[in-house]
Amino acid sequence: MDVATYLARIEYQGHVRPDHETLRGLQLAHLLTVPFENLDIGLGRKIELDDQALWNKIITNHRGGFCYELNGLFAWLLKQIGFEVTYLDARDYHEDSDSFGIHFDHLALMVHAPGDTTRWLADVGYGDTFIQPLDIGSGDEQVQGLRGYRLEPFRGGHQLWERGFDGNWERQYFFDLEAHNFPSEYEKTCIYHQTSSESVFTRKRVVSRLTRDGRVSISDGYLVMTKDGKQTRRPLKSEDELRQLLEDNFGFSL
Repeated sequence: MDVATYLARIEYQGHVRPDHETLRGLQLAHLLTVPFENLDIGLGRKIELDDQALWNKIITNHRGGFCYELNGLFAWLLKQIGFEVTYLDARDYHEDSDSFGIHFDHLALMVHAPGDTTRWLADVGYGDTFIQPLDIGSGDEQVQGLRGYRLEPFRGGHQLWERGFDGNWERQYFFDLEAHNFPSEYEKTCIYHQTSSESVFTRKRVVSRLTRDGRVSISDGYLVMTKDGKQTRRPLKSEDELRQLLEDNFGFSL
């Protein structure tokens, strides 16, 4: 890996050491520059999880991706810098059934810095969630801007809760701390999310990126802008407008 090229892609200019400050800076920079998006699925383009495919798509072609792609590549960067990274089996919470999704539904990362006993939950591949790594060992609310997060012990692992802009707490996903192999253990579910009619990724297209004061997203035919906790939505006018918005807000075209 060419670490300098990766850091240029995410516009990171801080120091580069395997410590908490670097991890915080890298996660924030990644979320501000690399969008969460599933557009290739709607276009019938197969998603590959090997290192070179991830590099070509996200770094060379300035695209985004979904969890397996974004956190898979981010983990590679962190290991190159000197962090210890564990690939986690995370499962999305489904409110309609009050249950969690299938195994390997989501890829999240546990990160250790050398000489530091703190276990950090890092994630650049979930979309609209925490923007700084979370201390897995803390049961307290971890406030980030206008929102807060809590990791609650649950069924041998932890469930992630978010306090939204309205003050209400909602579950996001469950994970345990068992180490897994990437990409081999995630490939079957990655294919499922590309092909199954039950997957949200085959039913709607989305592209979303953190901004300094909120978030910009295109979701299911709407432009969604969030600023200082307030959200506005309007329908897209045409495919031409979609293409222009992709270039203006996300830095790529299809």
